[in-house]
Amino acid sequence: MEIKNKKAEYQYFLTGEITAGIVLTGTEIKSIREGKANLSDAYCMFIENELFVINMHISEYKYGTYSNHDPKRNRKLLLTARELKKLQTQIKEKGFTVIPVKLFIDERGYAKLIISLAKGKKLYDKRESIKEKDNARELSQKDYE
Repeated sequence: MEIKNKKAEYQYFLTGEITAGIVLTGTEIKSIREGKANLSDAYCMFIENELFVINMHISEYKYGTYSNHDPKRNRKLLLTARELKKLQTQIKEKGFTVIPVKLFIDERGYAKLIISLAKGKKLYDKRESIKEKDNARELSQKDYE
């Protein structure tokens, strides 16, 4: 089960990746296992020296009762103190942010979130990304012919 942030590579230059654990409730992990999560508008933010993922949508579990979760609540990320300190210093540079790239379930059954340090692209950079994708697609089609 993998849920990717498809907008991330188009809108940002991604530099480093870190795999983080995520604190979830019971109904949230069940919804993720069904593939009902969305990372497209999500970003990460420090709140009192702890990293939280904001605006990540996890749909309510259809068999959940009164104990169902709030779909857009802030979820704490589990990182080591060294990783948190490193991210905090890198975010202080102008234009950098931390965004979630991929959400997956590992072999032990835990939900993991791959986050990346990102810098926003300008419009001409986005056009260049589209040209590269088109060229790669054309080359792959020629290989099949």
